[in-house]
Amino acid sequence: MSGSHLQTEGLLFEEKPLHVPPLSELQKVIQGALCANFATAEVRVGPCPDLKGVQFGLVASGLGGKPTLLEAGGPPYLRPLVQRDKIYNLKEITRKSQGPGKIFAVGPGAGPWPIRNSNCEGIFNFAVSEKDELTNGSYTATVRGEQEECVLERIPDTEPRCALILNLFLSEGKPGEVLRIRAQQRTGEENFVECIRKGLEQHYGDQVVGLGGIFLVKKGCVHQHVMRDFSKTPIHTHEQIQQWLKFYEMPAQLNAVGTLVTKDMGLDLRLQHFHSFSASNWGGHYHYDTTPEIVEYEAYLNVAERVVRVDRPVVTDRLGRD
Repeated sequence: MSGSHLQTEGLLFEEKPLHVPPLSELQKVIQGALCANFATAEVRVGPCPDLKGVQFGLVASGLGGKPTLLEAGGPPYLRPLVQRDKIYNLKEITRKSQGPGKIFAVGPGAGPWPIRNSNCEGIFNFAVSEKDELTNGSYTATVRGEQEECVLERIPDTEPRCALILNLFLSEGKPGEVLRIRAQQRTGEENFVECIRKGLEQHYGDQVVGLGGIFLVKKGCVHQHVMRDFSKTPIHTHEQIQQWLKFYEMPAQLNAVGTLVTKDMGLDLRLQHFHSFSASNWGGHYHYDTTPEIVEYEAYLNVAERVVRVDRPVVTDRLGRD
């Protein structure tokens, strides 16, 4: 079932430390940013709820212990035509990044296309035990059929791969304090993630800060995309990317996992990236809410201590990063 993948030992791993402000300081910065963009916003520091609860749907309880951002591959591997060999072993790259102990990982990427016989979005939520046993709560979202419906499917425990693109928040899944964020009624132009990231960037400047975890869209609808199958014609422009992606308006509740970082640190990092899953058939790449007057967000985020960059594209650009 696990199939073939790139040899992890042959991949380039790069690592840089991140600035780690106290959560109490981050709370004030994010509160200010959100209040400028939402009618109601509250940011508190408090214990992480049990993320294994049914309303969250994750495979570990918390976001504590060796918090790390990991990025593998990137959008350039999709263009101008896909590099199908860019398949990564999640167990191996997270183990090499984190060392011994339990690993909990959440975040977006491209799903393992061989198991779907199609390109697909990946919504990753998995744990690796001390003995390297995989517990997978991950999903793929695929565009299917003549009606181009979004189809959300679980990835089995026996499948340890992703493809092409990956942004994970890694931890040991331990309970502990996190940023607990609520925001309602968007009044500004920035989306929820962008508002937080830009507020942090404006405050911290060249001190690079990274966060990750989960947010819920509890009310309203969200503009999201799912990648269609790999393009058979070369993609070179933003307009061609937009035509290739399939966009949907997806209703709450959506549970979105991912990462944000304030600068790319010379590592060609994706600055913000969240994918969502749901209890229905909806899942995909978060762009922005389409019902600002009723939208309601609830987030649980932790601050990362370092960033690990895996298989960074040598030839790159800024296309397809929003």
